[in-house]
This record gives sequence, C-alpha cells and structure tokens, in this order.
Amino acid sequence: MIVGVPSEVKDDEYRVAITPAGARELTSSGHTVYVEKGAGDGSSMPDAEFVRTGATIIDRAEDVWASSDLVCKVKEPVTEEYHLLGARKGQTLFTYLHLAASRQCTDALVGGGNVAIAYETVRQSDNSLPLLAPMSEVAGRMAPLVGAHHLMRAGGGRGVLVCGVPGVRCARVVILGAGVAGMAAATMAVGMHSEVFVLDRNLDKLREVDHHFRGGLETIASSQHAIEEICVQADIVIGAVLVVGARAPRLVSDELVGQMRHGSVLVDISVDQGGCFESTRPTTHSHPTFEVNGSIFYCVSNMPGGVPHTSTHALANATLPYALSIASLGWKKAVRADHALAEGVNVADGHVVYQPVADAHGLDFTPLGELVE
Repeated sequence: MIVGVPSEVKDDEYRVAITPAGARELTSSGHTVYVEKGAGDGSSMPDAEFVRTGATIIDRAEDVWASSDLVCKVKEPVTEEYHLLGARKGQTLFTYLHLAASRQCTDALVGGGNVAIAYETVRQSDNSLPLLAPMSEVAGRMAPLVGAHHLMRAGGGRGVLVCGVPGVRCARVVILGAGVAGMAAATMAVGMHSEVFVLDRNLDKLREVDHHFRGGLETIASSQHAIEEICVQADIVIGAVLVVGARAPRLVSDELVGQMRHGSVLVDISVDQGGCFESTRPTTHSHPTFEVNGSIFYCVSNMPGGVPHTSTHALANATLPYALSIASLGWKKAVRADHALAEGVNVADGHVVYQPVADAHGLDFTPLGELVE
C-alpha cells in the first residue's frame, strides 16, 4: 500500500504523522511511504532522516494526496484541504477528526467519499482510548504550565505566582475531569506546589485520584453547584472533560466567569470537542488567549502542537501499529480484525457510521457493519 504523509497546514501545527522510525517499519513491511517535503521540519525531523529510513520525499501536498491509499495526518482537514479529500478512490484517512464539533468537516468527508478513521474514537474493550491518551497526557501536562504563565501579570493575569512563597499562599487550581488529561494536569499542578481540586462525576475515578496522590489534592463529586462553588475561588480552571466522539458539555457559564477573581485563567483542553466553557472558541499558539468578563481564556485547539518533537514521538508510538494493520490488510479487514479500530471509523463511503457524530449534526446514521460485511 502507498502511505502518504502530508504537511500539516493548520495554524501553528508543527507535528507530523509519522517519525523516520515509523517510515522504516512501514517500508520494511513492503509498503511505500510518501512524505511531503518539509513535513517533519517543525518536529526537528528533516527530510534526510525520512529518506534514510526508506521514505520518498514528495514536493507537493496535492501529489501526496492523489497518490496515496492511506493518508496519515495529525489534525483534521481544514478548509483549504477539502478539495483534496477523495482525490484517490477508496482512500483512507487516519487522523484526529473531532467531527462532533465540525459539521463542515463532516460534510466534506461525506462528500469526498473518504473512509475516515479518527484517532480519538479508537476505543479498546476497557473503554480506554489508546490514540487519544498520549496527546491528552501532553495537553494535560501543558495546561498548568500555560495557566501559570498567563496568571502572571505579563501573561495578562492577576500577577500570582502559582507555587506561592513562604508566607504567601499558592494558586488554587481547579481541574474539571479526572480522565487522562485531568490526571496529567493534576500531576503537574501538584508538582508546582499549587492547591489542587479535581472534580468528576465518577466516584471510582475520584478514589483512584485520591489514592494516587495520597492526599496531595482534594477531590470533589462534580455537580453544577459544586462547580460554581469552587470556581469562584479559583485562580486557574482547567477544563479536561471528554465524552468520547461527542460534544463536550458546557460546565462553566459566562455568568460564573463574571463571579470569578479578576485576572483568573481558564484553560480549555476540551476545545477540540467544542469546549466546556460557554465562551470557548478555538485559538492558536500565536494568539492563544482572549478575555471574558475579566478572566483570561486559553483555548488553543492543538496544544500538543506547541511541543511538536515530544508530541510527534508520543503520537507515532501509539498510532503506528494501527497504521501498519490498515496498510497490510486494508481498512475493511483491519476493522473486522480489531474491534478497537472499528470504533475509530467515523465516515465511510459517503456515510456517517459513528453514532455520536450523526447525533451531533442531525445526520443519518449507517451501522458500520452494513459496509464491511
């Protein structure tokens, strides 16, 4: 199979879908790998490294898309890429999609006739998300760091040092969600000697958090009342809520933000899924923040793209086995052989085959089984 890796074109996105080591695994298995010229530069992976491991460098994105049976990307196609979708009949796209938050991208994939497999909905039998987890870990660990930066006066915030000093209290950090991203955020926030509160509706998760941190933070059963009560006292609020494949619930209203401390910071990791703050809208690393009722909102939709070398390696470590399976078996045999991968198929042959995406946009749903039998 021909596997194509185009450059990412989303603003401030420097990751690349495979590493030179991944290219070697694919070519060693008999596949051809096309990498767009300069695709790895932002991750400190120059073209020469890909060539040494068997990949072929292609000058134009259009040629990568038109020549490839399987296109591996990092982020969902953006408007300027829509005309490339379906450039090759039967083409499979393997990338983060977050389609529940984008009717436009969903329509483009349906219209292009692509088979679109989303990293974020590949789900194992224990409900873990193996391809979302590494980027959730990166975004989660980044969240307290960027929150601490913007809490400083130079970052637009209240002028609070997140760790405090002897005699002066530290920052209060509230984390909404105790999943992978929330746990990663808590690890960093506790390590930065801030006062940390983690909220989740799942009491078993809260028990795990309490056990893991041995009393180093406080856990609170999430409810609208609890969220309102704790957020008004917060210096940093981190939204780390995930409903797999669906739009994130709105948990923090603008009215609540108006009651928070002036210059507090809200970091929405859930922005890719529509965000869990009322005024969340996607921002970029170049222009990461905006103000709402006196508070600073950080809603960068590709947070791990700010540390692309780390993120590319972490992502490729997780995605490569699935990419090899798709390349070696074809998408239909691959999903029949692997239930987790089947969960990742969102669009196929002009049909929406993932129920939460269909529900999010009021579109017809077609069971995947009807297309792969």
